[in-house]
Amino acid sequence: MEDEEMEKKVQQYLQRKGFRLTELALQEERNRLSTSAISDVALARSDNDPARYHDGYSRLRTWAYSSLDQYKHELLRVLYPVFIHSFMDLVAEGHMQEARSFFHTFREDHEVMHSRDLQKLEGVLSPSHLEEMELARSFRKNKFKIKLCEYSYELLLQYLQKTQALVVLGVINEHITFEVSPGQPSLISDDADVVALIGTSKDLAKQINQKEVHWGLLEDSVEERMEKALAESDKIEAESKDADAEDNKKRNAEGGKQGASLKKAKKDKLVGATGKNVRTETSMVSVAPRVKPELTLPATPVEVEQSILEDLRNRAQLNSVALPSVSFYTFVNTHNGLNCSSISHDGSLVVGGFSDSSVKVWDMSKIGQPTKMSSSQSENGSSQGERISTLDEGKRTYTLFQGHSGPVYSAAFSPFGDFLLSSSSDSTIRLWSTKLNANLVCYKGHNYPVWDVQFSPVGHYFASASHDRTARIWSMDKIQPLRIMAGHLSDVDVSELVGPIR
Repeated sequence: MEDEEMEKKVQQYLQRKGFRLTELALQEERNRLSTSAISDVALARSDNDPARYHDGYSRLRTWAYSSLDQYKHELLRVLYPVFIHSFMDLVAEGHMQEARSFFHTFREDHEVMHSRDLQKLEGVLSPSHLEEMELARSFRKNKFKIKLCEYSYELLLQYLQKTQALVVLGVINEHITFEVSPGQPSLISDDADVVALIGTSKDLAKQINQKEVHWGLLEDSVEERMEKALAESDKIEAESKDADAEDNKKRNAEGGKQGASLKKAKKDKLVGATGKNVRTETSMVSVAPRVKPELTLPATPVEVEQSILEDLRNRAQLNSVALPSVSFYTFVNTHNGLNCSSISHDGSLVVGGFSDSSVKVWDMSKIGQPTKMSSSQSENGSSQGERISTLDEGKRTYTLFQGHSGPVYSAAFSPFGDFLLSSSSDSTIRLWSTKLNANLVCYKGHNYPVWDVQFSPVGHYFASASHDRTARIWSMDKIQPLRIMAGHLSDVDVSELVGPIR
Protein backbone atom coordinates (compact mmCIF):
# COMPACT_ATOMS: atom_id res chain seq x y z
CA MET A 1 0.00 0.00 0.00
CA GLU A 2 2.84 2.34 0.82
CA ASP A 3 4.44 1.65 -2.56
CA GLU A 4 1.25 2.59 -4.40
CA GLU A 5 0.93 5.86 -2.44
CA MET A 6 4.57 6.66 -3.12
CA GLU A 7 4.16 6.05 -6.87
CA LYS A 8 1.02 8.21 -6.90
CA LYS A 9 2.81 11.10 -5.16
CA VAL A 10 5.76 10.83 -7.54
CA GLN A 11 3.41 10.94 -10.51
CA GLN A 12 1.60 14.01 -9.13
CA TYR A 13 4.93 15.76 -8.56
CA LEU A 14 6.06 15.05 -12.15
CA GLN A 15 2.75 16.37 -13.53
CA ARG A 16 2.99 19.52 -11.41
CA LYS A 17 6.54 20.23 -12.57
CA GLY A 18 5.72 19.43 -16.20
CA PHE A 19 8.19 16.53 -16.56
CA ARG A 20 6.12 14.80 -19.24
CA LEU A 21 8.86 12.54 -20.66
CA THR A 22 9.89 11.31 -17.22
CA GLU A 23 6.28 10.50 -16.43
CA LEU A 24 5.93 8.42 -19.62
CA ALA A 25 9.17 6.57 -18.89
CA LEU A 26 7.95 5.71 -15.38
CA GLN A 27 4.63 4.47 -16.76
CA GLU A 28 6.39 2.18 -19.32
CA GLU A 29 8.60 0.74 -16.60
CA ARG A 30 5.56 0.00 -14.44
CA ASN A 31 3.84 -1.79 -17.35
CA ARG A 32 6.97 -3.80 -18.13
CA LEU A 33 7.28 -5.04 -14.55
CA SER A 34 3.64 -6.12 -14.45
CA THR A 35 4.00 -7.98 -17.79
CA SER A 36 7.13 -9.75 -16.55
CA ALA A 37 5.35 -10.90 -13.42
CA ILE A 38 2.49 -12.34 -15.48
CA SER A 39 4.92 -14.18 -17.81
CA ASP A 40 6.77 -15.65 -14.81
CA VAL A 41 3.53 -17.08 -13.49
CA ALA A 42 2.68 -18.54 -16.92
CA LEU A 43 6.17 -20.03 -17.19
CA ALA A 44 5.89 -21.61 -13.78
CA ARG A 45 2.59 -23.19 -14.83
CA SER A 46 4.08 -24.47 -18.12
CA ASP A 47 7.00 -26.12 -16.28
CA ASN A 48 4.58 -28.70 -14.92
CA ASP A 49 2.86 -29.31 -18.27
CA PRO A 50 3.91 -32.70 -19.74
CA ALA A 51 2.84 -31.59 -23.22
CA ARG A 52 5.87 -29.29 -23.42
CA TYR A 53 8.13 -32.28 -24.18
CA HIS A 54 5.91 -33.45 -27.03
CA ASP A 55 5.70 -29.95 -28.51
CA GLY A 56 9.41 -29.21 -28.13
CA TYR A 57 10.55 -32.48 -29.72
CA SER A 58 7.91 -32.30 -32.48
CA ARG A 59 9.02 -28.80 -33.50
CA LEU A 60 12.71 -29.78 -33.44
CA ARG A 61 11.93 -32.87 -35.53
CA THR A 62 9.96 -30.88 -38.11
CA TRP A 63 12.74 -28.29 -38.36
CA ALA A 64 15.48 -30.93 -38.77
CA TYR A 65 13.63 -32.84 -41.50
CA SER A 66 12.89 -29.62 -43.39
CA SER A 67 16.54 -28.51 -43.40
CA LEU A 68 18.77 -28.58 -46.46
CA ASP A 69 19.78 -32.07 -47.56
CA GLN A 70 23.45 -31.17 -47.18
CA TYR A 71 23.05 -30.62 -43.44
CA LYS A 72 19.93 -32.66 -42.67
CA HIS A 73 21.74 -35.92 -41.75
CA GLU A 74 23.90 -34.04 -39.24
CA LEU A 75 21.01 -32.18 -37.62
CA LEU A 76 19.00 -35.40 -37.31
CA ARG A 77 21.68 -36.73 -34.96
CA VAL A 78 20.39 -34.43 -32.23
CA LEU A 79 16.93 -36.04 -32.24
CA TYR A 80 17.86 -39.33 -30.56
CA PRO A 81 19.39 -37.86 -27.35
CA VAL A 82 16.53 -35.35 -27.07
CA PHE A 83 13.99 -38.14 -27.57
CA ILE A 84 15.59 -40.41 -24.95
CA HIS A 85 15.92 -37.76 -22.25
CA SER A 86 12.49 -36.26 -22.90
CA PHE A 87 10.97 -39.70 -22.37
CA MET A 88 12.98 -40.35 -19.21
CA ASP A 89 12.17 -36.88 -17.81
CA LEU A 90 8.46 -37.55 -18.30
CA VAL A 91 8.84 -40.87 -16.48
CA ALA A 92 10.84 -39.25 -13.67
CA GLU A 93 8.12 -36.60 -13.19
CA GLY A 94 5.46 -39.31 -12.93
CA HIS A 95 3.62 -38.59 -16.20
CA MET A 96 3.52 -42.25 -17.23
CA GLN A 97 0.62 -42.04 -19.70
CA GLU A 98 2.15 -39.05 -21.49
CA ALA A 99 5.55 -40.78 -21.49
CA ARG A 100 4.15 -43.92 -23.17
CA SER A 101 2.29 -41.83 -25.74
CA PHE A 102 5.43 -39.80 -26.48
CA PHE A 103 7.55 -42.96 -26.79
CA HIS A 104 5.24 -44.78 -29.20
CA THR A 105 4.60 -41.66 -31.30
CA PHE A 106 8.25 -40.98 -32.15
CA ARG A 107 10.04 -44.34 -31.72
CA GLU A 108 9.90 -45.05 -35.46
CA ASP A 109 12.39 -42.21 -36.02
CA HIS A 110 15.10 -44.25 -34.27
CA GLU A 111 14.02 -47.87 -34.86
CA VAL A 112 16.69 -48.61 -37.46
CA MET A 113 19.74 -47.32 -35.59
CA HIS A 114 18.77 -47.94 -31.96
CA SER A 115 16.27 -50.81 -31.93
CA ARG A 116 17.96 -52.63 -29.02
CA ASP A 117 17.96 -49.57 -26.78
CA LEU A 118 14.31 -48.89 -27.57
CA GLN A 119 13.33 -52.47 -26.72
CA LYS A 120 14.96 -52.11 -23.31
CA LEU A 121 13.49 -48.66 -22.59
CA GLU A 122 10.05 -49.90 -23.55
CA GLY A 123 10.04 -51.80 -20.26
CA VAL A 124 10.34 -48.60 -18.18
CA LEU A 125 6.97 -48.31 -16.46
CA SER A 126 7.76 -46.29 -13.33
CA PRO A 127 10.38 -43.85 -12.00
CA SER A 128 11.98 -46.67 -9.98
CA HIS A 129 12.78 -48.51 -13.21
CA LEU A 130 15.08 -45.64 -14.22
CA GLU A 131 17.27 -46.42 -11.20
CA GLU A 132 17.11 -50.19 -11.63
CA MET A 133 17.86 -50.37 -15.36
CA GLU A 134 21.56 -50.13 -16.22
CA LEU A 135 20.93 -48.58 -19.65
CA ALA A 136 18.74 -45.82 -18.20
CA ARG A 137 21.30 -45.06 -15.48
CA SER A 138 24.03 -44.85 -18.09
CA PHE A 139 22.01 -42.40 -20.19
CA ARG A 140 21.21 -40.18 -17.19
CA LYS A 141 24.75 -40.13 -15.76
CA ASN A 142 26.68 -39.72 -19.02
CA LYS A 143 26.58 -37.32 -21.94
CA PHE A 144 26.15 -37.85 -25.66
CA LYS A 145 28.97 -36.57 -27.86
CA ILE A 146 27.73 -35.51 -31.30
CA LYS A 147 29.96 -34.49 -34.20
CA LEU A 148 28.70 -31.57 -36.31
CA CYS A 149 30.26 -29.30 -38.88
CA GLU A 150 30.52 -25.63 -37.97
CA TYR A 151 27.60 -24.48 -40.12
CA SER A 152 25.24 -27.19 -38.82
CA TYR A 153 26.09 -26.14 -35.28
CA GLU A 154 25.30 -22.51 -36.09
CA LEU A 155 21.97 -23.51 -37.63
CA LEU A 156 21.05 -25.39 -34.45
CA LEU A 157 21.95 -22.41 -32.25
CA GLN A 158 19.89 -20.06 -34.40
CA TYR A 159 16.89 -22.38 -34.14
CA LEU A 160 17.14 -22.60 -30.33
CA GLN A 161 17.50 -18.83 -29.98
CA LYS A 162 14.63 -18.09 -32.34
CA THR A 163 12.10 -20.56 -30.95
CA GLN A 164 13.04 -20.26 -27.26
CA ALA A 165 12.53 -24.02 -26.91
CA LEU A 166 13.36 -24.22 -23.21
CA VAL A 167 12.77 -27.97 -22.87
CA VAL A 168 15.03 -28.86 -25.81
CA LEU A 169 17.59 -26.30 -24.70
CA GLY A 170 17.66 -27.80 -21.21
CA VAL A 171 18.18 -31.33 -22.53
CA ILE A 172 20.97 -30.19 -24.85
CA ASN A 173 22.76 -28.21 -22.15
CA GLU A 174 22.60 -31.03 -19.63
CA HIS A 175 23.07 -34.19 -21.69
CA ILE A 176 24.81 -33.36 -25.01
CA THR A 177 28.35 -32.30 -25.86
CA PHE A 178 29.08 -31.13 -29.41
CA GLU A 179 32.33 -31.73 -31.26
CA VAL A 180 32.36 -28.99 -33.91
CA SER A 181 34.68 -29.41 -36.88
CA PRO A 182 35.39 -26.84 -39.62
CA GLY A 183 34.65 -27.56 -43.26
CA GLN A 184 31.98 -29.56 -45.01
CA PRO A 185 29.55 -31.97 -43.29
CA SER A 186 30.68 -35.55 -42.82
CA LEU A 187 29.37 -38.33 -45.06
CA ILE A 188 26.18 -40.20 -44.23
CA SER A 189 28.19 -43.46 -44.28
CA ASP A 190 30.23 -42.17 -41.32
CA ASP A 191 27.19 -41.83 -39.04
CA ALA A 192 28.25 -44.93 -37.06
CA ASP A 193 30.77 -43.14 -34.84
CA VAL A 194 29.44 -39.55 -34.78
CA VAL A 195 27.08 -40.14 -31.83
CA ALA A 196 28.81 -41.65 -28.79
CA LEU A 197 28.11 -41.90 -25.08
CA ILE A 198 30.87 -40.47 -22.91
CA GLY A 199 31.28 -39.97 -19.17
CA THR A 200 31.58 -42.17 -16.14
CA SER A 201 31.38 -45.42 -18.13
CA LYS A 202 34.58 -44.46 -19.91
CA ASP A 203 36.28 -43.73 -16.59
CA LEU A 204 35.06 -47.04 -15.23
CA ALA A 205 36.57 -48.86 -18.21
CA LYS A 206 39.90 -47.14 -17.52
CA GLN A 207 39.81 -48.24 -13.89
CA ILE A 208 39.09 -51.82 -14.88
CA ASN A 209 41.92 -51.83 -17.41
CA GLN A 210 44.36 -50.53 -14.79
CA LYS A 211 43.87 -53.58 -12.58
CA GLU A 212 46.63 -56.17 -12.59
CA VAL A 213 45.81 -59.17 -14.78
CA HIS A 214 46.86 -62.64 -13.55
CA TRP A 215 47.08 -65.48 -16.03
CA GLY A 216 47.22 -69.19 -15.32
CA LEU A 217 45.05 -72.03 -14.06
CA LEU A 218 42.69 -71.51 -11.17
CA GLU A 219 43.68 -73.33 -8.01
CA ASP A 220 41.75 -76.57 -7.45
CA SER A 221 40.08 -76.30 -10.85
CA VAL A 222 38.96 -79.26 -12.94
CA GLU A 223 41.85 -78.75 -15.36
CA GLU A 224 44.41 -78.80 -12.53
CA ARG A 225 42.92 -81.97 -11.05
CA MET A 226 43.01 -83.56 -14.50
CA GLU A 227 46.70 -82.78 -14.93
CA LYS A 228 47.48 -84.14 -11.46
CA ALA A 229 45.49 -87.29 -12.21
CA LEU A 230 47.34 -87.80 -15.49
CA ALA A 231 50.70 -87.32 -13.76
CA GLU A 232 49.80 -89.79 -11.01
CA SER A 233 48.51 -92.38 -13.51
CA ASP A 234 51.72 -92.10 -15.54
CA LYS A 235 53.78 -92.49 -12.35
CA ILE A 236 51.84 -95.60 -11.27
CA GLU A 237 52.17 -97.07 -14.74
CA ALA A 238 55.93 -96.47 -14.69
CA GLU A 239 56.24 -98.11 -11.26
CA SER A 240 54.29 -101.16 -12.42
CA LYS A 241 56.54 -101.50 -15.44
CA ASP A 242 59.58 -101.28 -13.17
CA ALA A 243 58.16 -104.07 -10.95
CA ASP A 244 57.46 -106.28 -14.00
CA ALA A 245 60.95 -105.69 -15.26
CA GLU A 246 62.42 -106.74 -11.88
CA ASP A 247 60.34 -109.93 -11.86
CA ASN A 248 61.47 -110.80 -15.37
CA LYS A 249 65.06 -110.17 -14.34
CA LYS A 250 64.83 -112.61 -11.41
CA ARG A 251 63.12 -115.28 -13.52
CA ASN A 252 65.63 -115.10 -16.30
CA ALA A 253 68.75 -114.76 -14.12
CA GLU A 254 69.80 -118.27 -15.15
CA GLY A 255 69.54 -117.40 -18.82
CA GLY A 256 73.07 -116.05 -19.00
CA LYS A 257 74.72 -112.72 -18.84
CA GLN A 258 74.00 -111.91 -22.45
CA GLY A 259 70.26 -112.36 -22.11
CA ALA A 260 70.21 -110.51 -18.81
CA SER A 261 72.17 -107.58 -20.22
CA LEU A 262 69.83 -107.38 -23.20
CA LYS A 263 66.74 -107.28 -21.00
CA LYS A 264 68.41 -104.79 -18.70
CA ALA A 265 69.03 -102.49 -21.64
CA LYS A 266 65.40 -102.80 -22.73
CA LYS A 267 64.23 -102.10 -19.19
CA ASP A 268 66.44 -99.05 -18.87
CA LYS A 269 65.15 -97.77 -22.19
CA LEU A 270 61.53 -98.28 -21.12
CA VAL A 271 62.03 -96.73 -17.70
CA GLY A 272 63.92 -93.84 -19.23
CA ALA A 273 61.11 -93.16 -21.70
CA THR A 274 58.46 -93.43 -18.97
CA GLY A 275 60.40 -91.18 -16.64
CA LYS A 276 60.83 -88.70 -19.47
CA ASN A 277 57.08 -88.66 -20.06
CA VAL A 278 56.40 -88.16 -16.38
CA ARG A 279 58.93 -85.34 -16.17
CA THR A 280 57.51 -83.73 -19.30
CA GLU A 281 53.98 -83.89 -17.92
CA THR A 282 55.15 -82.56 -14.57
CA SER A 283 57.04 -79.73 -16.21
CA MET A 284 53.97 -78.88 -18.29
CA VAL A 285 51.89 -78.73 -15.12
CA SER A 286 54.39 -76.48 -13.39
CA VAL A 287 54.78 -74.09 -16.35
CA ALA A 288 51.31 -72.54 -15.98
CA PRO A 289 51.09 -70.53 -12.73
CA ARG A 290 48.25 -71.05 -10.28
CA VAL A 291 45.85 -68.15 -9.69
CA LYS A 292 43.73 -67.94 -6.59
CA PRO A 293 40.09 -67.34 -7.63
CA GLU A 294 38.43 -64.19 -6.32
CA LEU A 295 35.12 -66.06 -6.07
CA THR A 296 34.56 -69.49 -4.57
CA LEU A 297 34.40 -72.14 -7.28
CA PRO A 298 31.01 -73.87 -7.45
CA ALA A 299 30.79 -77.48 -6.32
CA THR A 300 30.75 -79.80 -9.32
CA PRO A 301 28.99 -83.19 -9.18
CA VAL A 302 31.22 -86.21 -9.74
CA GLU A 303 29.40 -87.27 -12.93
CA VAL A 304 29.72 -83.79 -14.44
CA GLU A 305 33.40 -83.59 -13.50
CA GLN A 306 34.09 -86.96 -15.10
CA SER A 307 32.40 -85.87 -18.33
CA ILE A 308 34.45 -82.65 -18.32
CA LEU A 309 37.66 -84.61 -17.77
CA GLU A 310 36.75 -86.96 -20.60
CA ASP A 311 36.08 -84.01 -22.88
CA LEU A 312 39.43 -82.45 -21.96
CA ARG A 313 41.26 -85.70 -22.72
CA ASN A 314 39.60 -85.96 -26.14
CA ARG A 315 40.37 -82.42 -27.23
CA ALA A 316 42.62 -81.99 -30.23
CA GLN A 317 46.18 -81.00 -29.38
CA LEU A 318 47.33 -77.76 -31.01
CA ASN A 319 50.37 -78.12 -33.23
CA SER A 320 51.67 -77.03 -36.63
CA VAL A 321 49.08 -79.23 -38.32
CA ALA A 322 46.07 -78.36 -36.15
CA LEU A 323 46.16 -74.60 -35.63
CA PRO A 324 43.51 -72.69 -33.64
CA SER A 325 40.91 -70.44 -35.23
CA VAL A 326 41.73 -66.78 -34.65
CA SER A 327 39.61 -63.70 -35.45
CA PHE A 328 41.97 -61.03 -36.80
CA TYR A 329 39.52 -58.32 -37.91
CA THR A 330 35.87 -57.54 -37.20
CA PHE A 331 33.39 -55.17 -38.87
CA VAL A 332 31.91 -53.02 -36.08
CA ASN A 333 29.13 -50.41 -35.99
CA THR A 334 27.73 -51.42 -39.39
CA HIS A 335 24.14 -51.00 -38.09
CA ASN A 336 22.73 -53.65 -40.47
CA GLY A 337 24.38 -51.84 -43.40
CA LEU A 338 26.96 -54.50 -44.35
CA ASN A 339 25.48 -56.86 -46.94
CA CYS A 340 28.54 -58.79 -48.13
CA SER A 341 32.28 -59.15 -47.70
CA SER A 342 35.11 -60.94 -49.45
CA ILE A 343 38.86 -61.47 -49.03
CA SER A 344 41.42 -61.48 -51.83
CA HIS A 345 43.28 -64.73 -52.50
CA ASP A 346 46.51 -63.51 -50.91
CA GLY A 347 44.65 -62.09 -47.89
CA SER A 348 45.95 -58.55 -48.39
CA LEU A 349 42.60 -56.91 -49.25
CA VAL A 350 39.13 -57.08 -47.72
CA VAL A 351 36.03 -55.65 -49.41
CA GLY A 352 32.60 -54.89 -48.02
CA GLY A 353 29.37 -54.01 -49.81
CA PHE A 354 26.94 -51.70 -48.00
CA SER A 355 23.28 -50.70 -48.16
CA ASP A 356 24.17 -47.07 -48.88
CA SER A 357 25.41 -48.21 -52.37
CA SER A 358 29.08 -47.90 -51.41
CA VAL A 359 31.92 -50.41 -51.74
CA LYS A 360 34.80 -50.17 -49.25
CA VAL A 361 38.20 -51.85 -49.62
CA TRP A 362 40.63 -52.24 -46.73
CA ASP A 363 44.36 -52.86 -47.25
CA MET A 364 45.46 -55.09 -44.36
CA SER A 365 49.05 -53.87 -44.56
CA LYS A 366 48.01 -50.22 -44.08
CA ILE A 367 45.53 -50.57 -41.23
CA GLY A 368 46.69 -48.43 -38.33
CA GLN A 369 49.07 -46.36 -40.46
CA PRO A 370 48.37 -42.68 -41.25
CA THR A 371 47.71 -42.13 -44.93
CA LYS A 372 47.08 -39.16 -47.16
CA MET A 373 43.90 -38.27 -48.95
CA SER A 374 43.62 -38.87 -52.65
CA SER A 375 40.68 -38.99 -55.00
CA SER A 376 40.36 -39.83 -58.65
CA GLN A 377 37.69 -40.56 -61.19
CA SER A 378 37.37 -43.20 -63.83
CA GLU A 379 39.45 -42.46 -66.87
CA ASN A 380 37.02 -44.13 -69.25
CA GLY A 381 34.26 -41.54 -68.93
CA SER A 382 32.44 -42.71 -65.83
CA SER A 383 29.41 -40.76 -64.66
CA GLN A 384 29.55 -37.91 -62.19
CA GLY A 385 28.09 -40.12 -59.49
CA GLU A 386 31.13 -42.43 -59.57
CA ARG A 387 33.74 -41.42 -57.04
CA ILE A 388 36.73 -43.13 -55.50
CA SER A 389 38.35 -41.62 -52.42
CA THR A 390 40.88 -42.90 -49.93
CA LEU A 391 41.73 -41.91 -46.40
CA ASP A 392 40.56 -38.59 -44.97
CA GLU A 393 43.48 -37.26 -42.93
CA GLY A 394 44.06 -40.64 -41.33
CA LYS A 395 40.49 -40.94 -40.01
CA ARG A 396 39.23 -43.36 -42.66
CA THR A 397 41.07 -46.66 -43.02
CA TYR A 398 39.58 -47.77 -46.31
CA THR A 399 39.22 -46.87 -49.98
CA LEU A 400 35.67 -45.83 -50.86
CA PHE A 401 34.19 -46.80 -54.24
CA GLN A 402 30.93 -45.07 -55.17
CA GLY A 403 28.98 -45.64 -58.37
CA HIS A 404 26.03 -47.92 -57.66
CA SER A 405 22.61 -46.40 -57.06
CA GLY A 406 21.33 -49.13 -54.74
CA PRO A 407 22.48 -51.54 -52.02
CA VAL A 408 25.51 -53.68 -52.94
CA TYR A 409 24.76 -57.39 -52.47
CA SER A 410 27.97 -59.09 -53.65
CA ALA A 411 31.64 -58.31 -54.16
CA ALA A 412 34.49 -60.53 -55.35
CA PHE A 413 38.20 -60.16 -56.10
CA SER A 414 39.93 -61.54 -59.18
CA PRO A 415 42.44 -64.38 -58.56
CA PHE A 416 45.36 -61.91 -58.51
CA GLY A 417 43.50 -59.19 -56.57
CA ASP A 418 43.99 -56.48 -59.22
CA PHE A 419 40.27 -56.31 -60.13
CA LEU A 420 37.08 -56.21 -58.09
CA LEU A 421 33.50 -56.98 -59.12
CA SER A 422 30.40 -55.68 -57.33
CA SER A 423 26.71 -56.30 -57.98
CA SER A 424 23.80 -54.21 -56.78
CA SER A 425 20.05 -53.81 -56.60
CA ASP A 426 20.35 -51.29 -59.44
CA SER A 427 20.63 -54.39 -61.73
CA THR A 428 24.23 -53.57 -62.75
CA ILE A 429 27.64 -55.14 -62.21
CA ARG A 430 30.69 -52.90 -61.91
CA LEU A 431 34.34 -53.74 -62.50
CA TRP A 432 36.83 -51.78 -60.36
CA SER A 433 40.60 -51.60 -60.52
CA THR A 434 42.29 -51.92 -57.12
CA LYS A 435 45.53 -50.60 -58.63
CA LEU A 436 44.07 -47.48 -60.29
CA ASN A 437 41.22 -47.02 -57.79
CA ALA A 438 38.83 -46.51 -60.70
CA ASN A 439 35.59 -47.91 -62.09
CA LEU A 440 36.48 -49.53 -65.43
CA VAL A 441 33.22 -51.03 -66.76
CA CYS A 442 29.53 -51.03 -65.87
CA TYR A 443 27.88 -54.24 -67.12
CA LYS A 444 24.15 -53.91 -67.86
CA GLY A 445 21.97 -56.84 -68.85
CA HIS A 446 19.98 -58.03 -65.87
CA ASN A 447 16.51 -56.59 -65.41
CA TYR A 448 16.34 -56.91 -61.63
CA PRO A 449 18.73 -56.85 -58.66
CA VAL A 450 21.88 -58.94 -59.02
CA TRP A 451 22.36 -61.10 -55.94
CA ASP A 452 25.76 -62.63 -56.60
CA VAL A 453 28.81 -62.30 -58.84
CA GLN A 454 31.95 -64.48 -58.89
CA PHE A 455 35.17 -64.66 -60.91
CA SER A 456 36.30 -67.86 -62.58
CA PRO A 457 39.45 -69.52 -61.15
CA VAL A 458 41.56 -68.13 -64.03
CA GLY A 459 40.00 -64.65 -64.00
CA HIS A 460 38.75 -62.81 -67.11
CA TYR A 461 35.38 -64.62 -66.99
CA PHE A 462 32.76 -64.24 -64.28
CA ALA A 463 29.22 -65.40 -63.51
CA SER A 464 26.24 -63.52 -62.07
CA ALA A 465 22.93 -64.52 -60.47
CA SER A 466 19.86 -62.31 -60.39
CA HIS A 467 16.29 -61.80 -59.26
CA ASP A 468 15.25 -62.03 -62.94
CA ARG A 469 15.61 -65.86 -62.63
CA THR A 470 18.69 -66.06 -64.86
CA ALA A 471 22.37 -66.76 -64.42
CA ARG A 472 24.78 -65.18 -66.90
CA ILE A 473 28.39 -65.67 -67.92
CA TRP A 474 30.42 -62.59 -68.80
CA SER A 475 33.80 -61.70 -70.17
CA MET A 476 35.68 -58.69 -68.78
CA ASP A 477 36.31 -57.28 -72.27
CA LYS A 478 32.65 -57.40 -73.41
CA ILE A 479 29.75 -55.41 -72.01
CA GLN A 480 27.19 -58.03 -73.08
CA PRO A 481 26.92 -61.52 -71.50
CA LEU A 482 28.39 -64.51 -73.35
CA ARG A 483 25.70 -66.90 -72.14
CA ILE A 484 22.27 -66.46 -70.56
CA MET A 485 21.05 -69.47 -68.61
CA ALA A 486 17.27 -69.20 -68.20
CA GLY A 487 14.79 -71.73 -66.87
CA HIS A 488 14.71 -71.25 -63.13
CA LEU A 489 11.29 -70.69 -61.61
CA SER A 490 12.56 -68.36 -58.90
CA ASP A 491 15.55 -66.17 -58.01
CA VAL A 492 19.05 -67.41 -58.74
CA ASP A 493 20.88 -66.57 -55.51
CA VAL A 494 24.40 -68.00 -55.98
CA SER A 495 26.77 -68.34 -58.93
CA GLU A 496 30.11 -70.13 -59.19
CA LEU A 497 32.53 -70.94 -62.02
CA VAL A 498 34.61 -74.03 -61.23
CA GLY A 499 36.63 -74.44 -64.43
CA PRO A 500 37.87 -72.74 -67.59
CA ILE A 501 35.38 -71.43 -70.18
CA ARG A 502 35.58 -72.91 -73.66
